[in-house]
Amino acid sequence: MTSDKVRPLVDFHCHLDLYPDHAEAVARCEREGVFTLAVTTTPKAWPRNQELAAATRHVRAALGLHPQLVAERGHEIALWKELLPRTRYVGEVGLDAGPRFYRSFDQQKEVFIEVLTSCATASDKILTVHSVRATKIVLDMIEKYLPPTRGRVVLHWFTGTAAEIRRAVDLGCYFSVNAEMLGNEKRTGVNRAFPLDRVLTETDGPFTRTDARPAEPVDVWRAVEGLATLHGLEAVDVGHRIRENLKALLAEVS
Repeated sequence: MTSDKVRPLVDFHCHLDLYPDHAEAVARCEREGVFTLAVTTTPKAWPRNQELAAATRHVRAALGLHPQLVAERGHEIALWKELLPRTRYVGEVGLDAGPRFYRSFDQQKEVFIEVLTSCATASDKILTVHSVRATKIVLDMIEKYLPPTRGRVVLHWFTGTAAEIRRAVDLGCYFSVNAEMLGNEKRTGVNRAFPLDRVLTETDGPFTRTDARPAEPVDVWRAVEGLATLHGLEAVDVGHRIRENLKALLAEVS
């Protein structure tokens, strides 16, 4: 299997500004025809991402305030709000209750509430959301602060249970999955619970690896192949399904 057989590709969560050459990373997405959502970890990073993405057909820049950085950067929520009217895409945002970041968890929740309520007011945003060890709380907050009529959430690298997947679907959520997730044999049963009409693909590059190097958006075909294997389908058909899902998501929020 090669990436050419499943093009065009969708990488709905990638940190393009964390590659050694940001501009070249964006340019390669454009050359390869990979629709890529370039997430940011702080609002200060968004203007440069937006500048590079604006010149492309295939790259979009998302306005983020990463939960792992809230302890040091939580005050940047003011700048985040100032920039929000300039973009349709939000991320990376959410909660992280892992041991390294739990100390800031209450502050993370305060910031995430502001993100969700601001997006609900705007009513036209698509969010890519981090939920490490905080699945129930993230879903509770989405249910309370961002109804599906006011925006859409794509749950990035979601590790909840099958029941939580069903709940997220009921809340209007989509899911972005990567090859590393799909390669976890312990979660095969849960991975099958992702409904194929709510799934997008991602790399989360450069935090994942392909052939011992940081994964790039063009490598997202491996996630397509992983989904095809999981469901006993042809990769070409899964790739088409992913592209149709992206079109549906964009049509739902306009």
